[in-house]
Amino acid sequence: MIAGLAFYAFAGVLIASAVMVVTSRNPVHSVLYLILAFFNAAALFLIAGAEFLAMILVIVYVGAVAVLFLFVVMMLDIDFTQLREGFQRYAPIGAVIGGILFLELVFVLGAWQSSGQSEGLRLHPVQEGVQNTAAIGRVLYTDYIFLFQGAGLILLVAMIGAIVLTHRDRLRSRRQDIGVQVSRRTQLDMASVPLGASIGELGILRPLPPEEEKPKAVAHDDHGHGGHH
Repeated sequence: MIAGLAFYAFAGVLIASAVMVVTSRNPVHSVLYLILAFFNAAALFLIAGAEFLAMILVIVYVGAVAVLFLFVVMMLDIDFTQLREGFQRYAPIGAVIGGILFLELVFVLGAWQSSGQSEGLRLHPVQEGVQNTAAIGRVLYTDYIFLFQGAGLILLVAMIGAIVLTHRDRLRSRRQDIGVQVSRRTQLDMASVPLGASIGELGILRPLPPEEEKPKAVAHDDHGHGGHH
């Protein structure tokens, strides 16, 4: 009785928070509602006896993914008004795609049938003497080891691709100019500087060329003539 009431309570809060994630206008509030949805989903996993999945959901999704979303939303200056400008233009296409997905879900739920062994699996989810975490690890790293490694490889490729696309056109860091380094004069590498010499006396600072000094001199002369008039 208590487990049933807890299930309906957590499921109701989960559905309400999921709706608020989609309908909230403030993206920061959407992320906070998403964290609330994760916590309620973890509670449902605990009720179902999957404590390992509940802890993974809290540690990975709430502790890493949702917090990362929150930092990105708060740090990036995103113009959401500009993003919503094309909503009405693409609304019919989105409605068609949503209708197709809804029909597919209806077909799947209509053709779904419960297995004859589902009741026994529900009543005895874990073998005797084997913990839930140990059973998941045994299945994941024995029967599905190649699929697990393939998923990790796909995530690695996606991470490398995101890094390459992000830093492709940025030239903020200093880069080496091989031509300047090769043509460097010996006089600029080492110099004997008298004690107490100023920076201008070091000879390293190159004076401006005459082309850059001439406009300043003309402007000075014009100002001077204007003063005499």
